[in-house]
Amino acid sequence: MTIFDWCKALEDTRVGEIVRESAFPYVEGVHVLGLALSVGTVVWFDLRLVGAAMRSRSVSGVFRDLKGWMIGGFCLMFLSGALLFTAHASKAYASGYFRAKMALIVLAGLNTAVYHLTIDRRRAEWSNAPIPPWAARAAGLLSLVLWFSVIAAGRIFAYNL
Repeated sequence: MTIFDWCKALEDTRVGEIVRESAFPYVEGVHVLGLALSVGTVVWFDLRLVGAAMRSRSVSGVFRDLKGWMIGGFCLMFLSGALLFTAHASKAYASGYFRAKMALIVLAGLNTAVYHLTIDRRRAEWSNAPIPPWAARAAGLLSLVLWFSVIAAGRIFAYNL
């Protein structure tokens, strides 16, 4: 079975049919809400990392306040995105915009992992600095670029579905 065949089979499931035939606008609304919660809070954290916002607050404090919203939003976005995929899996798989979106999400995840496994381990040394070290600023800036690109690719994909 090829990946395309698997996508067609996924579309033919009862879940795919329900989402496609009646629940799509509701699931899409939940997806946008998840996006707003997750990426919206990530943007605030990244702006703090870049040194462009909330300079009087520690990076640790900003992260602590936003972490739950980020995780909750990502869970909501991931689950609703998976449901949306079931509705049009073969079209999504065939779309360059969708593939670009998925690649960008992987890159954003890698950026986050590298940040937390390297730069963030020494956060206690620079958390209160109004402008974090260059590596933290670079990770924040890259995150902003990647997430805005994910959103752009997702919207272009949706309008070409």
